[in-house]
Amino acid sequence: MNYIEKRFDKYSLTTDSSKMDVVAIHDFLSHHSDWSRHIPFETVKTSIDHSLNFGLFYEKKQIGFARVISDFSTIAYLGDIYILEANRGKGLSKELMSFIMNHPNLQGLRRWILLTSTAEWLYEKYGFTSLPKPELYMELHNANIYKDQ
Repeated sequence: MNYIEKRFDKYSLTTDSSKMDVVAIHDFLSHHSDWSRHIPFETVKTSIDHSLNFGLFYEKKQIGFARVISDFSTIAYLGDIYILEANRGKGLSKELMSFIMNHPNLQGLRRWILLTSTAEWLYEKYGFTSLPKPELYMELHNANIYKDQ
């Protein structure tokens, strides 16, 4: 799959995994997120190796990230979305989400999945809704997996 880039002002968005700052991504996920606290570096690296990644950069410094797991025909899971706190409030989350949702390999999917406890207002702008029938949803979830390692 070819990578896609977009530049605006001093910012850039890219799907080029070789440009992702895995150390910075791991730092945010492991130390500053609620959903991946204590995640091991190798786990982050493996997740990046097996996902469609979206990096947001200011000049050449990574300030945001998201990744999509997909079969590119029916379903996609959107996860690990963040923008560093110092860069929030500038419309960058909308730029990142638009870049993701307009990716040519993610069009015509039957279902998108997103788990979030914040920024519902942002995701609703892109069509995400709460589960209409949560009784149909099942999961196997180990919230303490990274503490256990």
